[in-house]
Amino acid sequence: MITFRLGLLDLASTSFACSALQEAVLSLRMWTHPGHYAEQSAWFRRIRPAFEALDGAALLRSLIASNRWVPDVLTPRPSTPMPDFHAELATLRALPPERLRSDLERTFLPHDRCLPAPLQAGLADPERLLVEIADALEAYWESCLAPGWWPRARAVLEADIAYRARLLAQGGADTLFADLDHRLHWRQGTLTIRWDRPGSGPTADVDVAGKGLVLVPTFFARGAITAIDPGVAPVINYPARGRATMGENLAPPSAGPVLERLLGAARARLLALLDEPASTTELARRLSVTPGAVSRHLSVLYDAGLLVRTRHGRSVLYARSTLGDELRRR
Repeated sequence: MITFRLGLLDLASTSFACSALQEAVLSLRMWTHPGHYAEQSAWFRRIRPAFEALDGAALLRSLIASNRWVPDVLTPRPSTPMPDFHAELATLRALPPERLRSDLERTFLPHDRCLPAPLQAGLADPERLLVEIADALEAYWESCLAPGWWPRARAVLEADIAYRARLLAQGGADTLFADLDHRLHWRQGTLTIRWDRPGSGPTADVDVAGKGLVLVPTFFARGAITAIDPGVAPVINYPARGRATMGENLAPPSAGPVLERLLGAARARLLALLDEPASTTELARRLSVTPGAVSRHLSVLYDAGLLVRTRHGRSVLYARSTLGDELRRR
């Protein structure tokens, strides 16, 4: 069990982020424990040939412990709401290499009793090992995740954060944490992660004390998780809302003849797509049209009061308004 103690200022400064580097590292669980994340299976079957062709595939697999723990050093807390993968990777490359040994031992020794062979051998030269890990992650990102998986995944993560922000604004911390994950329990300034099986996760009492708490949605967790080392900056990863949609057919839903006659086919399809918040880029990808064309239609729907919009990082997310929901139901 992990307990986070938050004062009033800590609660006020609690924020959301999503991290491309964290998702890349956590996605390595798909190559060691694929059955735990079934909604990602279709994507990763397509990615597998590219992954197996990587020179660093064995090294990447070795980074996941038998109980699915991941070294904290590879999943640093995001410093901005939507950090760029290569900027995060540059921060990883700049870390003191001596951190590797303690983080790897903290990850593997409690359960596996030894380090995987590639990591044990690599610790003879920690600086070189850190470079090799970073290079392997970069090749994995460029070859496997960035071309197709990440654009869709990012849209789902952004939609999750927009939804959580609305919950927080409408119902406060009680509503937010009650909806976030079954492992999380909020009571009188204390947020607790209770593991599904006693002893299956780390135990600690963390006083946030001005360090801030960052909440990060992920596709590769079956419940809320946090860092192994309680001394790192406080962060909680939780299962992303809408993660099951990654396995769905992404063809636009039918808008219906009545809505099409009223709004025109293009705008009716956009309205039908916005069951969850989405960016212009994601909508354009799903409709196979240009972002400029989508943007013009979104502006008309927004001006008509059928959409609301919110900003997350550099992205603007659109969702149906109450009026838009009512019109969609007719």
